[in-house]
Amino acid sequence: MNSTLGTVLTAMITPFRVDGEIDYAEAQRLAAWLVDRGNDGLVVAGSTGEGQTLDANERNALVRAVKDAVGKRAHVIANAGSNDTRDSVRSVNAAQEAGADAILAVVPYYNKPPQSGMLAHFSAIADATSLPVIVYNIPGRTAANMLPETLLELARRKRNISGVKESSGDLKQVGTILRDRDPRFIVWAGDDHLFLPVLALGGDGVVGVASHLCSLEYRRMIDAFSEGDVTEAAQIHGSLLRLIDALFAHTSPIPIKWAMAQLGFHVGSCRLPLDSIPPAVADRLRPLLTPYLSGALTR
Repeated sequence: MNSTLGTVLTAMITPFRVDGEIDYAEAQRLAAWLVDRGNDGLVVAGSTGEGQTLDANERNALVRAVKDAVGKRAHVIANAGSNDTRDSVRSVNAAQEAGADAILAVVPYYNKPPQSGMLAHFSAIADATSLPVIVYNIPGRTAANMLPETLLELARRKRNISGVKESSGDLKQVGTILRDRDPRFIVWAGDDHLFLPVLALGGDGVVGVASHLCSLEYRRMIDAFSEGDVTEAAQIHGSLLRLIDALFAHTSPIPIKWAMAQLGFHVGSCRLPLDSIPPAVADRLRPLLTPYLSGALTR
């Protein structure tokens, strides 16, 4: 298991004030709390952090604020990829200057690049920084799937292509990557419900959303699995499935943002075009938060 950049990482939500601007102080409070609860790293301004609705200055200020809050206790991974290679390179440079420890870059969305275009895109990003670069493959959002052979060729060519957040949902694809990867290359489950199955295939960890709440359980699960107690790991996995299902019963990050507000964080609403949680989803999620309220912050 490769733990160079951590095994339990959270794609952190971005708190907004009532006026819709980023609440940097609350982001720092949330980041420190997540690290206290066992997270090795935080992805900042990703899709869960509504990065698509943040401008460049906001993203960089958020990376700087979170890094100031957690220091060397956790890796801060800045989302810096888009579907424009030149813009992505500029974002990577700015994120490195803001203090990021690593870069997350999504497979370009909407324009559906061919595999050769993906290879050239990520090569340009890798050449633009000395930081580790994590590829984010999520075809359900991007409409483009980076194939294992493309990903592994990229990692072969560029030493700082350090891993992948694999959210294809295809365990055969994950298994192929794990079978053929270099040992230094890190594979994180990008879907909470596939964390344990990816570990079983030889994966290294998770970049989660539910881990805002259940990072301590995730830590126990990965420890149990690593120690050979597969039964305990499976029991923990099963106990979290209702929570995970509820958190993804509506467009993410709307439910997790609502959930963190119930724990006492002043995270505000999502920026449009994301809106508020439907009452039925809130009713489904509310009782599942009870185990986490004892460790929550007061309003």
